[in-house]
Amino acid sequence: MDNETTGDMPVSPTLPDSGAVIALQNIYLKDCSYESPNGPRLDGTWNPQINLDLQTNSTALGPDVREVVLTVTASAKLGEVTIFLVEVKQAGLFIMRNLGEDELKRAISTVCPGVLFPYARAAVSQLVSQGGFPQFLLPPVNFEALYAANQAQPTVTN
Repeated sequence: MDNETTGDMPVSPTLPDSGAVIALQNIYLKDCSYESPNGPRLDGTWNPQINLDLQTNSTALGPDVREVVLTVTASAKLGEVTIFLVEVKQAGLFIMRNLGEDELKRAISTVCPGVLFPYARAAVSQLVSQGGFPQFLLPPVNFEALYAANQAQPTVTN
């Protein structure tokens, strides 16, 4: 068999033992939430203020296996009235081997969310459409640029 599993952790025997390895094993929707306090009833024109928040978390599940979760939270408001609020937690299992601390941090912050984002984007779009609103597509995100900007910010210590 090409892909065998040991316990709950997927194993890919074709991955090299030397050199940096980042390999996707699985993608899944971990959690999602949709709220629309008034439904799609709108007074006036459809020109909401959209707020977008992205967060990435990682958990080690084994020596080389990490679960990375990209949380996408999008809200639409007309004035002070919330039209909808949607949150999607898109997760993936990644084998990460032979990475230094900085390389691991960069992979978790850029490579993994870049793989997960299209799935989260589709889930957000589907939830908003099923809520009765016009098609809603999140813009593309450059995780490499976000990571670089985050690294350039000075850290504040107390």
